[in-house]
Amino acid sequence: MPTVTMANTDLSDKYKDMEAEEILATLTEEELELIANEMDPDDSLLPPSERSRYKVKKDPTGPFNRDALMEFLEKKAREDPDWEEHVPYKQGEKRGKVFTPKKEEKKVEENGQKVDIGEEWETALEDATEEDLVQLAGILGIHSMLNQDQLNAAIAEETLDPDRMTFKGPAKFSALKIQPAEPPNDTDVDKSLEQLQKNDASLKELNLNNIKSVPIPTVKNILEALEKNTQLTSLSMASTRIGDETAPYLAQMLKENKNLKSLNVESNFLTGEGIKKIMMAMKENTTLLELRMANQRMMMGIQVETEVADILVNDNKTLVKFGLAFQHAGPRRKAHDAVLRNYEIIRKQRTKKE
Repeated sequence: MPTVTMANTDLSDKYKDMEAEEILATLTEEELELIANEMDPDDSLLPPSERSRYKVKKDPTGPFNRDALMEFLEKKAREDPDWEEHVPYKQGEKRGKVFTPKKEEKKVEENGQKVDIGEEWETALEDATEEDLVQLAGILGIHSMLNQDQLNAAIAEETLDPDRMTFKGPAKFSALKIQPAEPPNDTDVDKSLEQLQKNDASLKELNLNNIKSVPIPTVKNILEALEKNTQLTSLSMASTRIGDETAPYLAQMLKENKNLKSLNVESNFLTGEGIKKIMMAMKENTTLLELRMANQRMMMGIQVETEVADILVNDNKTLVKFGLAFQHAGPRRKAHDAVLRNYEIIRKQRTKKE
C-alpha cells in the first residue's frame, strides 16, 4: 500500500507543473479515446456526434438514401409473416384482464381531519332531500347548516333557543320563492310617436326598452320629432337593436333638443364610430344630465376611449351620470374625474340659488 501511494505521489508531481496541452500531447490515441469516454457527454460546446459515448466502428455502406430505406422497410413488412396468435381474434371480445377502477371510500373533512362516514350514512345522505337535511340539522343541533330564513323560523316557532343556540325540536324547511318573470314592454310606439310630434305635455318619459320590433324608419322619426319637442325629459331605448345608422339622428337630436335630461341606448349595436358621433354632439348639448351607452356590440379601442374622455374633460360641463365601460385605465380615470367635476359644478350652482 505505501508503494502505491508513493507511485501516485510521484506521478502527480510529474504532471503538476505541466500544461494540459503538453499532457495531452504525450498520450496515445487509445488513451485519448479512453479519456473522451469519461468526459461529460452533455457538453454543449461539443458537436452532437461527439457527445455520445457509443462509437460505431463499422465503415459506412454509402450515402443515406431515404427513398431506398422506406422501400426496404415496406418490402420487409410485407414479406415477414405475421406473428402466430395463440388465441384466434374475435370481434367485440376483450382479451386479457379488464381494468376496473378501485372504489375509494368517501370521507368528510371535520376540523381538518378526514373521517370515514361509512357506506350506510353515505347512501342515506345521497338520497336525502333538502327538507330531510334541514330536519336532520335540527335533530343533531347543528344550527350552522340553516340559512337565515330557516333560522328565523326556528326562533319564531320556539324550536330554537336563541341564547344557547340549541334546538328543542326539528327545524322546518323553507320553500324557495318563485319570482314572476318581467312582463313585456307594452308601450304603443305609434301612439308615442304621434304624441312627440304634437309636443304632448302628458308625455314626459318614453320607455322603449326591449322592443326589438321597432323599424329603423320609426326610430328615425322619433329622434327627428325630439329635435323640436320641449316636453320629453327621459328617453330609454336599451336593447332595441339600433346601430350606427341611427347614430347621426341621435347626434342631431342632442344638438337641437334643449329639454331632454336622460338618454339610455345600452345593449345595442353601436360601434366606436357611432359612439364618437354621439359624443361629438355633447359638445353643443348643455341640458342632458344622464347618458348611458354601455354593453354595445364591440369594444371601442384606446383611440375612441381617449377621444370620448377628452370630450368629457374639455367640452362638456353638464353630464353627472355617464354609463360606458372603458377597457383602459387612463381614459376611464379621466372620464370619472370629469363627471365628478360636473357634479360639483351643479352642486355649487344649486347651493347659490338656495
